[in-house]
Amino acid sequence: MAIGNLGQLSGAKWDEMASQTHKRDMFRGRYQHTIDPKGRLSIPAKFRDALAQYGDHAGQLIVVPNEHSLEVHPLEEWQRIEDKLNAQPMFTPEVRKLSRLFMSRAKETAVDGAGRILLPPDTREQAGLGKDVTLVGGGRKMFEVWDRARFEEYERTQGDALPTLFEKLSAYGV
Repeated sequence: MAIGNLGQLSGAKWDEMASQTHKRDMFRGRYQHTIDPKGRLSIPAKFRDALAQYGDHAGQLIVVPNEHSLEVHPLEEWQRIEDKLNAQPMFTPEVRKLSRLFMSRAKETAVDGAGRILLPPDTREQAGLGKDVTLVGGGRKMFEVWDRARFEEYERTQGDALPTLFEKLSAYGV
């Protein structure tokens, strides 16, 4: 649309354009929390705000341990991952391995009225989580829960790689 036509937009037309360019809120920032003795973790208000965009499914989450931490996905986003995996040939060795070793660890959980999620004991153990944790939102459609000491060590040992990562991002056009 040419700049000269901007004055011709009605309110309804402007709302339509805005909705077409709307992107989902992402999880951003770091928050230090603790897991209580019952295995409950409080979700930061900013993360709950990002979850609100999922409407009726806002409180439904999938938790799955990865190699360093616990990934927390909105149900809708996790279903997209499952759909992409299921679109692959089922007898591909990598797909079968990924299904067995990663996807099978996924568990459903829900945000309670106090803004907490329950993390099952085996899931906490697989993710290496103790009482003190750091929630990490890296600007993606999911966030991670790290054992606080493990995240501090990761940041200490991997922080020197940042300039190289910035160069790679630049090469990607970011």
